[in-house]
Amino acid sequence: MPRLQIAVFGEGDLAGDPRGERLADLAYGVGRGLGRAGAVLVCGGRGGVMEAACRGARDAGGETLGILPGDRRAGPAPNPHLTHEVYAGVGQGRNLAVALSGRAAIAVGGSWGTLSEIALALRHGVPVVTLASWTPERPDGWPEPGLHRAQDADGAVRLALDLATAEP
Repeated sequence: MPRLQIAVFGEGDLAGDPRGERLADLAYGVGRGLGRAGAVLVCGGRGGVMEAACRGARDAGGETLGILPGDRRAGPAPNPHLTHEVYAGVGQGRNLAVALSGRAAIAVGGSWGTLSEIALALRHGVPVVTLASWTPERPDGWPEPGLHRAQDADGAVRLALDLATAEP
């Protein structure tokens, strides 16, 4: 049986972001928790939040899968903490593959690409846990049933694992 995959969404460049160090620490904790749980971390394979999460997963002995936007020849280069790489060659279109590859997802911080991954995951029934990230609301004011908030990395991991294993 395949191992449980959890997607991690987050911005690829934290340089100059006043929240950068905090987001990197949160992402590292998420990755470490997923690695300890034996889940495969799936992400966009680049830097920033993705790299910090992958580093945490690898430090805990876990596996990481990066779905990269370009191709092997044209870059951009993958982060050094990936155990598996997929070159999609479709630019930001790879966000759909990342969103659909997890049984649940955790969004840490994020910019527009992260918001698109959250929307794509929810649109396709993949539950999303947000951690210092976007918390979109429905226009009618009703809560989005697939969107959950966590206060810390450990809570985000526990919730994502619970949601992933509760899915049919």
